Amino acid sequence: MKHKVKKLLRRGKSAPTSELKNQRITNETMAAHRDEILGGARKYIYPLTRSKHRLVVISLSVFFVSLVIFFSYCTVALYKFRSNSGFLYRVTQVVPFPVARIGSEFVAYENYLFEVNRETYYYRTQQKLDPTSETGQQQLAEIKKQALEKVINDAYIKRLAREKGIKVSDQEVDSAIAVVRSQNRLGGSDKEFETVLKDFWNWSAEDFRRSLKQQLMTQKVASTLDSDAHARAEAAHGQLKAGKDFAELAKSSSEDPLTKQNGGEFGFAIEKTNRDISPKTVEALFKLKPGEYSAVVDVGYGLEIVKNVERTGDKIRAARILFNFKDINSHLNDTKDKQKTHSYIRL
Repeated sequence: MKHKVKKLLRRGKSAPTSELKNQRITNETMAAHRDEILGGARKYIYPLTRSKHRLVVISLSVFFVSLVIFFSYCTVALYKFRSNSGFLYRVTQVVPFPVARIGSEFVAYENYLFEVNRETYYYRTQQKLDPTSETGQQQLAEIKKQALEKVINDAYIKRLAREKGIKVSDQEVDSAIAVVRSQNRLGGSDKEFETVLKDFWNWSAEDFRRSLKQQLMTQKVASTLDSDAHARAEAAHGQLKAGKDFAELAKSSSEDPLTKQNGGEFGFAIEKTNRDISPKTVEALFKLKPGEYSAVVDVGYGLEIVKNVERTGDKIRAARILFNFKDINSHLNDTKDKQKTHSYIRL
């Protein structure tokens, strides 16, 4: 028997199972025993392998079908029904759905919903707007229209900023926030600051920083492009240095119709917490001694020179000479003519 097994092995064949069972495993018969064991296991492994393959195919099929359904739902909800639900807003934060195209660049749908949700929340909570009423529906339609115009304009402004090398740093954003908070316009403490943002716009601190950064970018672009306003302001400042009377110069040169006829005076006492004028105006005024005037100050919407006429306690009687920037849209029109906008939603 032993010689028969060896003969089979020499021929490259496995010995019959019945013969192998009665044989002691040696180096010469090990290969045959291994083939026998693996052969018996294959009848169990093959069906299991097929089951795993089918499971993978089914799982992938379900995943891709679900993905198609998900994207189909989002597409219809966003572009046909123009929904601004919280769920869809979170989706657009992950998936870059476009709301418009400028040349070859896309405007993110998320930017549009960011603006819509802010304004909607404010009108609903602070103005008690009923979104189901006719007036509420009209207001919501106007909010969406203005939000779309804003994000498209913001995209053009960012393009102009790139062309001019204009940037807004995190330090500039921090500085602007510090000025506002030092005047207690958004709460004195971090907790109050966050509460104000939440109550008015349903924002986080990062949402506020994002909006402020875009605002500062718009102001920087408007300031950089309006060289004429800078020239007028510097010329006026030079006249003051030469001895020109502040009130007379305000009457002849200021572009603020509310103050120029009164020699530039605001007509009311200004405190640090005053919210009727620019935070930068307040900051500049409270650095001046009575009788002093400032350097040219960029207040975002224009350039001004302010004067501390008189101080009583924590209040200042002040005057200004203002030079307004041109409307940012006047700078955008040429760019818009060159790079047309294609909106993916109709409002």
